[in-house]
Amino acid sequence: MTKSLVIVESPAKAKTIEKFLGKNFSVKASMGHLRDLPKSQFGVDIENDFMPKYINIRGKGPIIKSLKDAAKKADRIYLATDPDREGEAIAWHLAHILNVPEHENTRIEFNEITKNAIQTAIKNPRVINAHKVDAQQTRRILDRIVGYKLSPLLWRKVRKGLSAGRVQSVAVRLICDRENEINSFESVEYWSVEAKLRDKPKGLLFIAELAKIDGKKAVIANEAQATLIENELKKANFSVKEISEKKRRRYPPAPFITSSLQQESVRKLGFTTRKTMMLAQQMYEGLEVGSGGQVGLITYMRTDSTRIAQSAQTEARDFIKNNFGSTYLPEKPPVYSNKNSQDAHEAIRPTSIELTPEKIRKYLTQDQLKLYTLIWTRFIASQMEPAIYNTMSVLIQAGKYELRATGSVLDFNGFLVVYNNDKAYDDKDTILPELKVDQNLVLYKILPKQHFTEPPPRYTEASLVKMLEEQGIGRPSTYSPIIQTILERGYVEKIDKKFAPTELGFVVVDLLKEYFPDIVDMKFTANLESRLDDIADGERSWIHVLNDFFKPFSLVLQHAEAEISQVEIPNEVTDIPCEKCGKFMVIKHGRYGRFLACPGFPECKNAKPIQKDMGVKCPLCNGTIVEKRSKKKRKFYGCENYPNCNFVTWDLPLNENCEICGSFLVRHSFNKGGFVKSCSNPSCEKHYAVTEPKKRRKSND
Repeated sequence: MTKSLVIVESPAKAKTIEKFLGKNFSVKASMGHLRDLPKSQFGVDIENDFMPKYINIRGKGPIIKSLKDAAKKADRIYLATDPDREGEAIAWHLAHILNVPEHENTRIEFNEITKNAIQTAIKNPRVINAHKVDAQQTRRILDRIVGYKLSPLLWRKVRKGLSAGRVQSVAVRLICDRENEINSFESVEYWSVEAKLRDKPKGLLFIAELAKIDGKKAVIANEAQATLIENELKKANFSVKEISEKKRRRYPPAPFITSSLQQESVRKLGFTTRKTMMLAQQMYEGLEVGSGGQVGLITYMRTDSTRIAQSAQTEARDFIKNNFGSTYLPEKPPVYSNKNSQDAHEAIRPTSIELTPEKIRKYLTQDQLKLYTLIWTRFIASQMEPAIYNTMSVLIQAGKYELRATGSVLDFNGFLVVYNNDKAYDDKDTILPELKVDQNLVLYKILPKQHFTEPPPRYTEASLVKMLEEQGIGRPSTYSPIIQTILERGYVEKIDKKFAPTELGFVVVDLLKEYFPDIVDMKFTANLESRLDDIADGERSWIHVLNDFFKPFSLVLQHAEAEISQVEIPNEVTDIPCEKCGKFMVIKHGRYGRFLACPGFPECKNAKPIQKDMGVKCPLCNGTIVEKRSKKKRKFYGCENYPNCNFVTWDLPLNENCEICGSFLVRHSFNKGGFVKSCSNPSCEKHYAVTEPKKRRKSND
């Protein structure tokens, strides 16, 4: 008979944990939630203190039966679901299904999947935290109220298949508001003036920028003013008025939390938040790393805390001292704070600092290695000494004009030896010559430059996550699915990796602003998140929170139902004629994004995907080559005349022609880096250059 049953959420995690616990333990996976509110009905009894009606999720019957059978054979049950509110709720539902008493010490949690962490957790079981369960349940009921009451209104008044949510609606509003800012922005001209100077004839050139005119900040509005200043500076004598030198410390960034990992992964690796969390989940649950078998590589990836376990800090300090030297080791371990943190878990870090990216490179996929390297280097850097720069600031007088030159030289690289997280810092030093006060300088050239103020940029995934976090909207673990939802609903689209609202997004946000201002109000949504935190801490009643939300919401809902008329979303007409009836096709939004459709529907049902013109001609029929997508959303390129012409290529078309046959060239990239150019024409001798790429040679230049 099995003595103990341990239930986790994922089978990959189960396999890893079973190896650590030995033959007296059986480890099973619940595959996430087993009970939830029903899909086919509201499932919340408003009149009876918002009592939820939970049912077993359809399709989970075999898993439930397997867990019940295993529980009957076990002397002891441990519920080891994820260490967050969602995991606490799953454990609570499991206890209900398996008839585990509420007062029993059955809940265990761990922040990393290592042998020591698992065995320690088994020795310290506790009761299920009812407050955390209430907080998760409140969030679920709030989302159900908004979803089941507001979404049908959007279906009736705007379009079927739409949805609204507390956090997703605010995210769409942020994107729409930013687009309005961009559209209403009026660019203003301004100029700057720089002087190229030398400390002596043929000395070192350096640049000083005009800072003040007659003691006031320099403001140059147009070319005429810039030209006047240029002419006066050409006649002026330049001398050093003031020199200040100091050392500046650049401190390492904190170890990753969920939101900072998502932002840095988008910025540095080009990964989406969804891909980032998927890869992090794989590394947390465990991967095969040689003779060591399957092991969790990182700690839990859903966290808002920068706290680090003392044992991990000790391990990191030993590694830094042994591999970089004691000069890179701070006297005391750094402590990082995050004022909005629940501090339920550690920061995201490697489970063992000895598992360097180089050691486990061959066991990981390319994307896993990239993300693991980012996490590993960020953690090591966070435990190192700051970088130190020697900086010099020079104030230069030229008549009534004051100019400033700044220089900096890296004196000690500190944490930069492993990690640089700021594009603003140039890798090259800015060196100034040795100067003295009252020293005369030699003018080489005056450089007036025209500039225009620019509108705020559209949100990227990284900047949207940062804004949501700063405003306290939602939780970092929800950001990735929220972004996916607003894209799938057609509220926003990605253009050059930036979010742009669609016409549908504007219509829905404007409607919500007018009739449901609280739903899209950032402060209201952030306050709700704060109340959920209070519930989890046992400081607030979950029923009171729901009552405070539902009473005003239901009144507004009744008003909106009576006042809102049918909203017509105008179609965007293109210059592409329908092949079947000749009418100009319009752009519509569907489940998989934008597509072209005939406005003559239902009489004419012609529809086709929107295709990007690559600006090159087909080598077989002289048609236009367009960008297409496979069923798995992989990008490829083909002739617009398909199926009459079957030319396709996975390689990126280039606006360059083959010197042999005149067809366009393509760029073929390799998984391990590098690329070659070849001809797109299958009958050309240069077409097969990609089959046996030559090894890259070192240049003699």
